[in-house]
Parts: sequence; C-alpha cells; structure tokens
Amino acid sequence: MKYTYLGKTGMKVSSLCLGTMNFGVATDEKDAFRIMDAALDAGITFFDTANVYGWGENAGLTETIIGKWFAQGGGRREKVVLATKVYGQMNDANDGPNDEAGLSLYKIRRHLEGSLRRLQTDHIELYQMHHIDRRTSWEELWGGFEAMVDQGKVDYIGSSNFAGWHLAKVQSAAEKRNFMGLVSEQHHYNLVNRNAELEVLPAALDYGLGVVVWSPLAGGLLGGSALNAEKGTRTSQGKASIERHRQQLEQYTKLCDELGESQANVALAWLLSNPAVTAPIIGPRTIDQLENTLRAVDIQLDQATLDELDRIFPGPGGAAPEAYAW
Repeated sequence: MKYTYLGKTGMKVSSLCLGTMNFGVATDEKDAFRIMDAALDAGITFFDTANVYGWGENAGLTETIIGKWFAQGGGRREKVVLATKVYGQMNDANDGPNDEAGLSLYKIRRHLEGSLRRLQTDHIELYQMHHIDRRTSWEELWGGFEAMVDQGKVDYIGSSNFAGWHLAKVQSAAEKRNFMGLVSEQHHYNLVNRNAELEVLPAALDYGLGVVVWSPLAGGLLGGSALNAEKGTRTSQGKASIERHRQQLEQYTKLCDELGESQANVALAWLLSNPAVTAPIIGPRTIDQLENTLRAVDIQLDQATLDELDRIFPGPGGAAPEAYAW
C-alpha cells in the first residue's frame, strides 16, 4: 500500500480508502469484519462511513458494525484513520423538527455524540459535512466545529458534495476566525463524470484540500462487468446508463485488455494519477473484490494511455473558465 498526506495536514492516509456503505446492507456483520481485517492487513488505514449508512430505519447500523469491530481490540482502532459524516436524518436522535437534513450546531453536536457512541470511540479523525447546508451560517458551523476540535472529539473537518464556490466561502469564513477550516472534500468523480475538473479540483488544489473520491467506478459502469450484465439483473436506470455509454465502454474494455489490467483498477489508477486526488473510496462487498483492487496503487499509466482515456472519456476541457472561454 502507498500513503499520502491528507491535503495540507500532517496526517497520512492510505491511497485507497475503504468505503463501508455496504456494511449492514449488502454485506452482513461477519463478512464486514473479515473485509475490515483484510483491508487493515493490506495496509488500508483510511476508513470512510456516515451516520446515515444502513439507511432509513436502519440508519446508524454501519457505524454500529464498525464499532463492534473496533471493540475486538488488537490495535484496530489505533491503526485506522476514521472518517464519518453528518447531515441526514437519524431516526434514533429524537430531535423532533430538528431531525430534518441539515447542519445546525444543535444537530451536529447531538449527532456527533451518536456517532461516537455507535463507533465505540472517543474521537473521530475526519468529521465531514455530508452535503452543503444552504441555510446555516458558517459562523454557526465553525463555532461548533472549533469546539469539537478543542474538546478532542474531532481532529479535522471535511466536506462532501460541495461546489467550488462553497469551498471558497467556507475557507474564507474559517480564515477570518484564524481556524484551519476544511482539510478535504469528498466528491463524485470518475472517468464517466469529470465535471469536478471545472471548479472543484482546481479549488481543492489551490486551498490545499485533499480530494477523496466517491463512486470511482461510476456505479459499476467501470467495474468490468457492465457489458456482460445479464438481462434483468440491472435496474432500468442502470441499463440506460450502459446503453448510453456502450461505445465508450467497448473501447475502454479493449484498452484495458491491451494493458493487461482490470477495468476497475485502470479507473482507480487514472484517479490516482491526478495530483488533486488523495484517495478513491473502494466499496468491496467481498474479500475477493478487496484483494483484486489492491493492484491499482501500483499501476503507472503512461501519457499515451492517459491521452487515450481522454479520447474515450473526454472531460470538460480543463478548468474553468478556460474550458469554455478565454
């Protein structure tokens, strides 16, 4: 495994981040334990979750599974850089009207305590806003986050699904308070969806934020099995995506075959070749999926391959405004 610093911090994280969204949903507790043990054995020390994972009535289940895994001891908690998120509704929070999605200080204080309890830990390395809250002021949020850091319950603050101008606003507000502000942005980015190249990636680089990528395989399109999916095994939306990108996927399959690498690993290696990217989030449902993904950190794509990927999956043309103006 390879390691890199998370943005401008002095904290190192693994170049692959273990996503846990499947735990308790598509992966039961026993298999989740096995996957986390195997990930740690492989050198993956960066784990990402969210308080809402488990979803609906089961919101919080994923954090609970991770907490039980930590409770086994063996240095599990000490070795992991733990990231979780806050924003969505939690049915067990008893917040009444304040349980709606958002980031009020009232809410994040209570929901942080809930995450700490479920995760069976006294602190979280990276506490992330799962989405922008267009109503709550940054003065309110930074006041709350600063207190959490001062109390030792949180080390760093991150964002997720923020626009480039959101990053500018939030960092400006933090600077006025002489606070470090954000250290990372978790964003949707892959060969199929390259919109982040317009504003978010340039902003992250400029502010020294690490970019953690969710959906690096475009919901499975780049995983290697999309074109071979049997009739009836995909949702209508998934089938529509496959048909829309069929020509690209056929060319991509050929290129990966020529490289002698799996499609999933080439997609991950492409992300890792970008200096703005700290780590893509992988979400294995099985040990085999995890082990097959480890190869990605050792793949070095040459310029000719990168150019061919740009041809197959053209991006927006670079950063804004040069991508569309002068």
